[in-house]
Amino acid sequence: MKRPRKWRISGVFRLLLGLINVSRTEALCARPSSRSYNMSRIRSKDTKPEEKVRKYLFAHGFRYRKNVKNLPGSPDVVLPKYKTVIFVQGCFWHMHDCGRFQWPATNQDYWEPKIRRNVERDQLNREQLLALGWKVLTVWECELKKKNIDETMSRILQEIRNE
Repeated sequence: MKRPRKWRISGVFRLLLGLINVSRTEALCARPSSRSYNMSRIRSKDTKPEEKVRKYLFAHGFRYRKNVKNLPGSPDVVLPKYKTVIFVQGCFWHMHDCGRFQWPATNQDYWEPKIRRNVERDQLNREQLLALGWKVLTVWECELKKKNIDETMSRILQEIRNE
């Protein structure tokens, strides 16, 4: 007697169905033909970590603007009343010194200059904002995981409220 055939759904099909999210690891480890598609699905604004920060701030009575283009670096969250900007940064893209950052094993000639430029641009934007009188806060993706989020967000609230 034959066993019934189990149907496997390919990764691209599951992505289209919305059953999975593309992670950085999946995007980098995929075949070159599908890597381009996966990388195109990584958003630069309105990411999950940004949404977590914005929802927390809104729930605590803060009103903000997002992705203000006339400020250096187009900060993810701008609190004009407190003259504070918040950058929510991914550990991989901005070379955070946590365990989540790891240099890609392939195409290093492309990735190393790209990531180093991101870090240099972050520093330049930070300096420009400080010169304009803004308080600059950075929240890392790894700080928004379940075990850290309450501590991180209470620290952010305290930094916003303290002059």
